[in-house]
Amino acid sequence: MSYAAAVITVSDKGSRGERTDTSGPALCSMLEQAGWQVVHTALVPDQRQAIEGELIRCADEKAIPLVLTTGGTGFSPRDVTPEATLAVAHREAPGIPEAMRAESMKITSRGCLSRGRAVIRNRTLIVNLPGSEKAARENLLPVLDALEHGVKMLLGSGSAECAADTPKLVRRERPSLDQWLREAKAAPDAPKAGMYLFHNGVVRESAKARVREGAEDAPSVTAMDFSYDRDKLNTLLALTRAMPGICYARAWLNEGRLGVGEDLMLVLVGGDIRPHVVDALQFLVGGLKRECVREQELY
Repeated sequence: MSYAAAVITVSDKGSRGERTDTSGPALCSMLEQAGWQVVHTALVPDQRQAIEGELIRCADEKAIPLVLTTGGTGFSPRDVTPEATLAVAHREAPGIPEAMRAESMKITSRGCLSRGRAVIRNRTLIVNLPGSEKAARENLLPVLDALEHGVKMLLGSGSAECAADTPKLVRRERPSLDQWLREAKAAPDAPKAGMYLFHNGVVRESAKARVREGAEDAPSVTAMDFSYDRDKLNTLLALTRAMPGICYARAWLNEGRLGVGEDLMLVLVGGDIRPHVVDALQFLVGGLKRECVREQELY
């Protein structure tokens, strides 16, 4: 199976056009030769806010399974890629940088100086690589095969080798709303926002037929099979952000077989005044339910 990937180069000089980026294209070439589809690249300065924003965009908006960064992993005061990566992380994957540093030490004693991290955000694996083309290649090569297996497990509903024929209940961890609000208030357009509203959808026991049509004999829901269209999600988010007065819109959707009370979605919208934010939230949530999600109640 071919998975999507993104490569982000972190460099002050590169972002100003003062240096040609060779590390990013080299990583893209290695990924493509290994069967990955590089669907997104970016060049950002050594600034935490810029790095965090790009990582969140790749993981939350574009839902890219693998994101590689190159640059900003050393000891310079401007090297903040590891800190930005940890700030957006939900879980760490420490074995990956440990393996890279171990292989680097076989080549140079300076390999231990890399501060790169590997983390998981939602269903995206983020891996920091050094900034030089040579070091980036040397670090990626020993873990490249393992990254594919890791992404396979990350995108599956259970163990990559032990998936059962019948889907099991999935309890995918919902993002932290507190963290979302902190990130929203750190975004460039945050000074324009006067309020934020959020929506949290969950699986309910009452069937749609009972709630919406008044069918008293409708059986109780025991679980729900839930999935969504990522392209439609991205389109709806873009349309919401373009609405009058809106400066922030974000959504997370669950996947798999979910039990009663489990989270279906989390949506956060920020804007200038209440009518604009209310309209935008209703537009986004309504669009998700009508055009984006696929749900089947189980009894």
